[in-house]
Amino acid sequence: MYNKAVLMGRICNDLELKTIQSGISVLSFRLAVDRAYQAKGEERKADFFNIVAWRSTAEFISKYFSKGRMILVEGELQTRQYVDKNGSTQNIVELVVNNAHFTGEPKPSAYGGYNNPPPPAVPSSISGNDAPAAVSSGSINDFVETGSDDDYPF
Repeated sequence: MYNKAVLMGRICNDLELKTIQSGISVLSFRLAVDRAYQAKGEERKADFFNIVAWRSTAEFISKYFSKGRMILVEGELQTRQYVDKNGSTQNIVELVVNNAHFTGEPKPSAYGGYNNPPPPAVPSSISGNDAPAAVSSGSINDFVETGSDDDYPF
């Protein structure tokens, strides 16, 4: 038998690392995964999956990820039953994480979103000929041709 699933998506809720009575760490969250197909003129659809991580994997995810961040998780699909507050038996499917990975998405900055910080402002005390030249004032003549590509480390 073979049971392995790989999902990449965005974390839907704030992460809360919990510890069970035996001292083992556990983390549960929902993951939104966009569908590959998008009908023309329709909004992209997503599927939402229940994710559970244990021990050091749970600690890793709670330390380095947060709500809205993209994550790639690998694990096994498991089903379990529970009785809800109305006394009905409910079945739930969840991915039990074996490995979690960064996706290469840049970490959000303090300057809003995933952008780089804004360039520093020119001090108001600089004026006239002391002010730095604008980037757009350069010309092709400002560049010098080099002799060979051997001087470059790439």
